[in-house]
Amino acid sequence: QGQLVESGGGLVRPGGSLRLSCEASGFTFSNYEISWYRQGSGKEREMVAHISASGKRTYADSVKGRFTISRDNDKSTVYLQMDNVKPEDTGVYSCTSRYGALWGQGTQVTVSS
Repeated sequence: QGQLVESGGGLVRPGGSLRLSCEASGFTFSNYEISWYRQGSGKEREMVAHISASGKRTYADSVKGRFTISRDNDKSTVYLQMDNVKPEDTGVYSCTSRYGALWGQGTQVTVSS
């Protein structure tokens, strides 16, 4: 089935940067898409960024120009570079793959001064 493990979350000040990682194992990573989702307190879960197996990227309007998703197939890892973060970026960030069949446990990102 496989496994996804997120890391890199934490507390960051507004305007700062953070890089999240999603490491995959147990399946042929290069064949699949990866998406990052987030869920803030009292909010619905929303898609933040997506990268296809071929490397095509898609972003939510709220993060365009600030977040960058990338993948390293040799390391079976997807990264989410978060720049110029805002308080509204606060939430639990989770990665998913295999068309939603596989989810990580999530990592908390808190943007606060």
